[in-house]
Amino acid sequence: MTERRRISSNSPYEEIIGFSRAVRVGDTVYVSGTVAWSDPPEVGKLVGEGDVYLQARQALRNIERALVEAGASLRDVVRTRIYLTDIGRWEEAARAHAEAFAAVKPAATMVEVSRLAEAVMLVEIEAVAVV
Repeated sequence: MTERRRISSNSPYEEIIGFSRAVRVGDTVYVSGTVAWSDPPEVGKLVGEGDVYLQARQALRNIERALVEAGASLRDVVRTRIYLTDIGRWEEAARAHAEAFAAVKPAATMVEVSRLAEAVMLVEIEAVAVV
């Protein structure tokens, strides 16, 4: 049986919702939908209020931190999904994504959602990496 390793961000939402920030199974790392919580994460402390680019950039930093803890890096990412509350602002999220993945260019999807967990959250990103 393949070992399953869970990575935590210590967010209280992990216990409330019942999820891990990331899970590594074999050579694959799955990173849950990630928003722009500050570093270190503090409930209610979101980076870039009102700014999609800053929120996407911080979400990607948080993803990178989880990947490193799982023994991976942004270079190992093969798939991302970007959820926006306003698809009209897609270029802001795309700019942050392109900066993080310029050399890697993972398969990616960007969609609009009606809302995220908190109204101040404008973007949420998830990723899959293969080491």
